[in-house]
Amino acid sequence: MMSITVAASKPNIALRVLRFPLVLIVLGAILFTLIAAPIEAAAFAGEGPLSPPMILLGALITAAVIVLVWKGWRRWIEGGADREFTLPGAGKELGLGLFAGFLLFCAVALAAWLLGAMTFHGLRPFGETQFWLWAGVGVISGVYEEVLFRGILLRQLERLGGTWVALAVSSAVFGAIHLSNPDATLTGAAAIALEAGILLGAAYLITRRLWFAVGLHAAWNFTQAWVFSVPVSGTGTPIGLISTRRDGPELLTGGDFGLEASLISVVIVTLFGSYLLWRAVQRGEIRPPEWRKASHEAVRVDIDGDAHA
Repeated sequence: MMSITVAASKPNIALRVLRFPLVLIVLGAILFTLIAAPIEAAAFAGEGPLSPPMILLGALITAAVIVLVWKGWRRWIEGGADREFTLPGAGKELGLGLFAGFLLFCAVALAAWLLGAMTFHGLRPFGETQFWLWAGVGVISGVYEEVLFRGILLRQLERLGGTWVALAVSSAVFGAIHLSNPDATLTGAAAIALEAGILLGAAYLITRRLWFAVGLHAAWNFTQAWVFSVPVSGTGTPIGLISTRRDGPELLTGGDFGLEASLISVVIVTLFGSYLLWRAVQRGEIRPPEWRKASHEAVRVDIDGDAHA
């Protein structure tokens, strides 16, 4: 009639420092930014050294490298197994994300048209559009930014402060990082933090994988730029398939930042993101910080089952 408390084995001090959440956030940001930076710079260089089709090819190769490095990161740096980019179910989740991202921006564009904030002026020939460029931007922004902001930032902050704190902070950082874009505004950054922070954070939480969030992010960027010729987070006006013009108050058009900064987008996207977040709550995916978990400190082994130390 006794019980034994067996302390959980801990890695040595160097590994414990390396695997501390804030250290992983800094190291991960540096590593994955170094991988993605060359193709992102090429995509926004205008008449740069790479042709548009080569930008898409480079984005696909870079995305594959990021996924492979992520698997190594999870195994050798974090000391765990990759769950975020495993293959079973990947096609379904990625496809659903692409479809949802496309429909979501179409809903925003339709609402803007109904409210008189956007007009359509016909179709451009495919060859006159920037298809290859924006397909490449969609791929690399979807994979790189989701690894950085959801795979690393949100997940590691969750270890420190729990899901709600992690979602709030990662959303704020995601919005703030867009202030570095050429036509960025505080309003646009705040809109990104609210709508995209909740949407993409919830897309990760509901699956605890990155495929769905990657698809949403990539399709959203590609659809607004190539389909509707709308600026992507203040990066200039793209040449897309549909020639459009936004007119009216900046509250509805988003100004030079694009429809992402409009009240229309904030309402529609935040509502959908809140629905995904509610589904994540229903699935029990809201977690406390690690320090509140009793199992983090020790493993209890009961000898007889009716006495406790």
